[in-house]
Amino acid sequence: MNEEELLQLYGLEPDEVHREAIRQLLQQEIENRKSEDNEVLRLLCIMLFCIGNVEDTTLIWKAKRKNQDTGSYIDVQLLCGAGHEQTLFYLENMDGEQAHKELLYLKHCEPYDFVDFSNAEWVSNYKQYYGV
Repeated sequence: MNEEELLQLYGLEPDEVHREAIRQLLQQEIENRKSEDNEVLRLLCIMLFCIGNVEDTTLIWKAKRKNQDTGSYIDVQLLCGAGHEQTLFYLENMDGEQAHKELLYLKHCEPYDFVDFSNAEWVSNYKQYYGV
């Protein structure tokens, strides 16, 4: 599935009922080592960001850590679809090395990437980018 098909199927701001299907597609993209086009991967992360479930931060983190290109391509703000503070709280209360690494990364990025952070503003910017 390409970007256009994904946008037609789910829209940029998908309904919560599509969350699991989007998660599955994102997991497939993460596991697809042959894929060199990160546009679909990024769009799936944006869709989960728009749904705003804090639990999706760990899957988006996996996508961001897939390789060096995705590390730069997937905006750090996409990790915080539920909100910056809510995401930090969620990660602080999780066990595991992955959650700890993501938490440290987010805290490191705070002074640069989360000044005046607004989910609504980021969604608006993505709407302009995708022309929806």
